[in-house]
Amino acid sequence: MANTDYRPDQVVTSVRSMMGRRVAGLAAIVSEIDQELVGELNGYGIPVVFYDAGAPLQNITVIRVNYRRGIQKLTSYLHSLGHRRMGIVGHHAQLAQMNERLAVAMEIAARYRDLVVETAADVDSLQGGRCAARRLLSADPRLTAILCVNDSMAVGAMREIRDQGLRVPEDISVTGFDDVELAQFCYPALTSVRIPRDQIAKEIWGAIVPSERTRPGHEIVIEPELILRESTGPAARS
Repeated sequence: MANTDYRPDQVVTSVRSMMGRRVAGLAAIVSEIDQELVGELNGYGIPVVFYDAGAPLQNITVIRVNYRRGIQKLTSYLHSLGHRRMGIVGHHAQLAQMNERLAVAMEIAARYRDLVVETAADVDSLQGGRCAARRLLSADPRLTAILCVNDSMAVGAMREIRDQGLRVPEDISVTGFDDVELAQFCYPALTSVRIPRDQIAKEIWGAIVPSERTRPGHEIVIEPELILRESTGPAARS
């Protein structure tokens, strides 16, 4: 195993090191993948799987999460509760997955002609979510919902909302994404989109150790699930 720490050069170094050890299969769970490296891996002829990066080739399987569908579920749900002034919290502009979540949220929000949207970004942390929420509420004090690209930032946003004397969800609803364990135990428990990690792990393993039932070189799309908890409710009246 190797941790690349979001560094593309470390991805290349780690992969080539593993290939030098003549591994029988490789899983790359990274945010970005170098196209030259993709071609190099395809030439080795061993089973390779990318998670949320790259494109399928002869011996390369790609597993993707349908982030678009997850964001669509969150946005539609908040809109159905009467929320018309919404904030969106993002982070890590260099990460494709986070860019996709933020871009899709903006795109879907734009389809609702009655919806006003503010955006803010900060570092991926509890404190980052807190700072981003502070900027959102300063830009538009009438916001009734804040959608965050992950759960950690959502918990930080809820702390800032409470510090400003507001209530979740009575005054402002908050949603996260990923449904990490923290989402269940924070207060109020966080509405989020669940990424089925067990299913992803099984798909990755099945792609590295193919059987007669699996075929390499294709794309597997994972559908996320909307998990409703106490951090969301009907929009507060003005």
